[in-house]
Amino acid sequence: MKVSAVIPTINEEKTIGEVIEGLKSLGHEVEVIVVDTNSRDRTREIAEEKGAKVISEPKRGYGVAYKTGLDNITGDIAVCLDGDGTYPTDVVGPLIQILQMDEVDFISCDRITLRTAKNYTTLHFVGNSILTKSIGMLFKVSLKDSQSGMWVFRADLYRQMRNLSDGMSFSQDIKIEAIKLGKFIEIPIKYGVRITKPKLNTWRDGFTNLFYVFIKRVNNS
Repeated sequence: MKVSAVIPTINEEKTIGEVIEGLKSLGHEVEVIVVDTNSRDRTREIAEEKGAKVISEPKRGYGVAYKTGLDNITGDIAVCLDGDGTYPTDVVGPLIQILQMDEVDFISCDRITLRTAKNYTTLHFVGNSILTKSIGMLFKVSLKDSQSGMWVFRADLYRQMRNLSDGMSFSQDIKIEAIKLGKFIEIPIKYGVRITKPKLNTWRDGFTNLFYVFIKRVNNS
């Protein structure tokens, strides 16, 4: 089965090459799509040198970038992760095998189970826990890491999804939709230490995501 990887980027020149190399080393036919949101460094050039298809997306938004990339994939299986090197590419192959052998539709990578104070701060842990518990109560689902940004899933499942956010809450929306539409599981991974400047504003994005949990619930009712 063909695999398509989607990576949203903004100023990831220090890490994007290694991420693409890790994905290209898989024993599959891999299509790597980098959706760049106005990087001012060599992100686009490096991505193209490493064999990725680069799409420029002038409109900012985490969800916007993913929607742009996923609308252009040609693979049967989609892999989504950040370009900052915090998510391990060496687990993608085993995750794809699990998806196929266990007839799973969507795998979300859980950073919480194996977290340390070095790679996942207490503040982020508390915020994630509040969001995860809120989603659990409102949608009657069980999640460990509602905000994880690494997923492996069947492309056909994504095409059935509706009401996905254009912003950071896309990460929780896609999981809620996956649980509703197919077989969903979480698998623990070891989250890496970020070496580039964070794109996330902890307080602003945390409260925004909490607000959109309720919006999502209303739209699904």
